[in-house]
Amino acid sequence: MRDLHKSKSRPMWRAIMLVERTSVISGQVNMMSLPITVDQLENYYLKGMLLQDAFPNLLPSQREFIKTGITSKEWDNLYGEE
Repeated sequence: MRDLHKSKSRPMWRAIMLVERTSVISGQVNMMSLPITVDQLENYYLKGMLLQDAFPNLLPSQREFIKTGITSKEWDNLYGEE
């Protein structure tokens, strides 16, 4: 078994993180539970990684929420359901 204390990189823990963002459309504060890691957030916000590269495990609507705070419900209300 690998000794995590001697590892040069942090282990990739998968958990659900509650993310809070303000919608650029409505100004409403929205929250979404997302299966992301702190490393993914750091890659996007601090290291400038492209959103789709930092969060390949997320749906496009979930990535849109991280970027703009807009939920699928807001998009549907604005443009109608598909």
